[in-house]
Order: sequence, then C-alpha cells, then structure tokens
Amino acid sequence: MANHAPFHLSNPSLLQNDAFVHGAWVTAASGARFDIDDPSTGQVFASCPDFEASDVGAVVQSSHTAFQTYRRENPRSRARKLLKWDRLIRANKDDLALILTHESGKPLCEAHAEIEYALGFTWWFAGEAERVRGNVSTPAAPGRRVFVVKQPIGVAVALVPWNFPVAMILRKAAAALAAGCTMIAKPSPETPLTCLILAHLAVQAGFAPGVFNVITTSLKNTPQVAEALCKHPLTKKVSFTGSTPIGSLIAKHCAEGLKKVTLELGGNCPFIVFNDCNQDQALEALLLLKWRHAGQACVTANRVYVQAGIYEEFLDRLVTRTKEMIRLGAGIDPATTMGPLTTQRSVSKAKAHVDDAVLAGAKVVLGGDAGCGSLGGYFFGPTILRDMTPDMLITREETFGPVLGVYRFADEDEVVRWANDTDMGLASYFFTKDVDRTWRLLENLEAGMIGMNTGNASAAESPFGGLKLSGYGKESGKDVAIEEYLVSKTGTMTLEGHF
Repeated sequence: MANHAPFHLSNPSLLQNDAFVHGAWVTAASGARFDIDDPSTGQVFASCPDFEASDVGAVVQSSHTAFQTYRRENPRSRARKLLKWDRLIRANKDDLALILTHESGKPLCEAHAEIEYALGFTWWFAGEAERVRGNVSTPAAPGRRVFVVKQPIGVAVALVPWNFPVAMILRKAAAALAAGCTMIAKPSPETPLTCLILAHLAVQAGFAPGVFNVITTSLKNTPQVAEALCKHPLTKKVSFTGSTPIGSLIAKHCAEGLKKVTLELGGNCPFIVFNDCNQDQALEALLLLKWRHAGQACVTANRVYVQAGIYEEFLDRLVTRTKEMIRLGAGIDPATTMGPLTTQRSVSKAKAHVDDAVLAGAKVVLGGDAGCGSLGGYFFGPTILRDMTPDMLITREETFGPVLGVYRFADEDEVVRWANDTDMGLASYFFTKDVDRTWRLLENLEAGMIGMNTGNASAAESPFGGLKLSGYGKESGKDVAIEEYLVSKTGTMTLEGHF
C-alpha cells in the first residue's frame, strides 16, 4: 500500500511504510495494516504493518543472532557507528522533522528541537561505549583477587510512546548499542514512521542487520505484541516509557522470566512559585515547560502552586503571556506555536479534567473549549484555571494536555505536603531566592528530578527517572544509563606466593 504523504521530502526514500527487520522492509504475516493520521487534520496519510504476537518470535531470533556477533565488537567500532548514525540523522533532520510534525502534530520548530535534543543521546553514548569499566580488588581472604567485568545483557526491547518518538528511541537505543546489546523497538501506533527512519539510517551507519529492528502494531494489537516481546525467552532487557498502569503490566510480564526492566512512567509534577522568586524567571520557565507539545510531556507542570503574596499578580501575568505567545494551528505552519493533541482521546481527557474542576469550584480564566472553531483535527486551546483544590481530578491525575491549574498556598510546609501528596514522583520544580529553602526542598520533595529555579532540565548527561509510581531505573547520564544494558560478572582468583 502506498503512502499518501501531504508533503515533499528532500530524500523521498526515507519515508517507508513497512516494518524493518534484519535490514529489510517486511510486512506482517497476516498482511494486515493500520492507518496513521495527521492530528492537525485527522486525515490518513500512511499505513504500517499490523504485527501480531505470532510475528514476534522471528524478530527476536533475528536480534539474538545479531547479538552473537555484535556483543564481541570492539567498543571503538561501536562508538564510530554511533557517531556515523548521529551524522546521518543530522543530515536528514529536516525531512525527519517534517514527518515527525505530521505524525505527532507538534509544531515544526518543536520537531526540530526534539531531534536536536535526541541527538544528544547518540553523541553522548558514542563516548560512553569506550568507558564501560569493571574493577579489580583485594578481598579479605588472603592470596585472592576479585575481578568484576561488565558485559552486554543481550536482546533489549524498547516500548516507546508517541509524545517524543525520536528522543525516546534514541535515548534507549543509543545506550543499548553502546553497551553491545541489540534492540527491538516497538513504536507507538500513532508515530511509527520516524522510528523506521532511524532504524534504516542505523544500517546505513554500519550496524549489521538485526542489531536494530523495528516492528509496528495497531493500538488493538499493541498489548499482545508487547507481552510477547517481554516474555520471549531470548529477551533479556525491556525499557518502557508510558503510563503507570501499563508500566505495572509490563513489570508483571517481565517478572515471569526475571527480565531486567526500566520503567519511565507518568508524572504529576508540581511547579512551586514562592513570594521571593524572580517572577520573570519563573514565568518564562513555566510557559516553556507547560505549553511545549500542548502539555503532552511526562515532566510538564501539572499542578502550579503560587504563594498567596504574589498569587493574583503571577496569575495575571501568566494569562497575559500565554495569550501573547500561543498561536494554535497546524504544526506545519511556521506561525504555529501550539499544535493539536496527538490523539482524540487526549482531547476528551483534557475536557473532562476542565469540566471536573469547574464543577468543583475552579474558574476558567483562559480557554476551556475543545475543537477551537474551524481548525479541525484534535485541538484543545491552552486553558488556565484558578482557585484549584486538592479534590479535583487535575490534582490527582496526569492531565497530559494544555490545561494548567493554579493553586494558592500559604507557606513552605503546606506546599511541600501538597506537592508530595501524589503516588507519582517524576519531577518537581520550585522557584525561590532563599538558599536554605532550596536545600530543604531538594531533600524534602519526593521526586527523582528536582528543578531549582529551572524548568525542563532533561539532557543526555543527566540521569532521567522517577520515584514512587513514576517508575525505576535511569535513562541517560554518566554510568547509570548504560549500566541498565550490562550485567556484572565476578571472577575470584587464588594466587600462590607472597603478595
């Protein structure tokens, strides 16, 4: 089935509509396919093979076969291939951004920003490939030495979401390939095309067939395919990014075979603004953090707490600046600063959260309506609510949309209690000029990542991961991320003579 792309690529060969297994474009055994639509219009522009659980075995075997050779490849060779992959992605970034915009809905400028962010991982892990270290020690027992060597764990699986499909793939795949693992990626049904491009470019960079495979599935078949990937005896590691309920299910699948698993799950992130902050600094950080990709980021500000002394002033400035900076429209339009939500179900959730808050006493000070007139597609305008309370859905759930609730708090003890009153703990942000308070909040806020007078701080060199029901394990950062794809082997040697 041909693609019907509403755009022109400089390199038309990049846009493929089949899965990529062992260096070749393949279809599902059943021949079934599923459609991919543009969230800006709701119109179908491509399709991909709809793999089923019965298709998984051959793909895992391909990755396992490739692993037998790739695991022995010299680390510098792996590093050079990662750098070549990095160069090829950069050379095709304009086309990649165009496809990313059409499958995710995000504005073209944000698509470029995601790719630039994602390339930090290929660059970073190219360096990490040669820095895997074991150790030698002298134990308590006389005449012995203990050696620890690090080895790649085996076939890894990446289950990735639709909100940052390029970044989530490269964050996982670059670490796995640097460690000497092979990887199977299963992208979200909404955004498979960019992942397929990355796999194709990986082979062009010199990675052997089977080192990086990509299988595609519909929303209907995703659960059974993910389960088959997790439970296959040759799968040794699974990395999942997505919602907490699905992450819990993935953990159960992996528990059956004692598979190593990393879970980067949901966030219900508080953003705290104290009376003594630099309001300009806090406001600009919040605007960038909250409205990026229409609020569809796990680290976005979900609950905004503003201290009583500046509540009205900060809220007024927030509404004014949002009106000034946000222009809704199709992502492909250069004037657009906020595109549609990626799925229709996201629109329904945003509306439900707003309706619930209003019913419970909140007031809409900006937006609140889905549909956005004649725009079509899956649009929901930026919405700001005031007079929020702890019993509202927005307080308890991750909204994952362009809805911002503003809460009034009295003092530090109260806001820390409110901020921590959630079963999630991905990120927390606060703005203050009090150094003592800064240290207290760093230790007292229950989140894996803390932004101190800083909004989004994710980068290849920084460990990424949460606490509580936001998951476990780390992605990116020095040492910790590549360790997720390694196993430690201990050797103990007894020596004769005097030492």
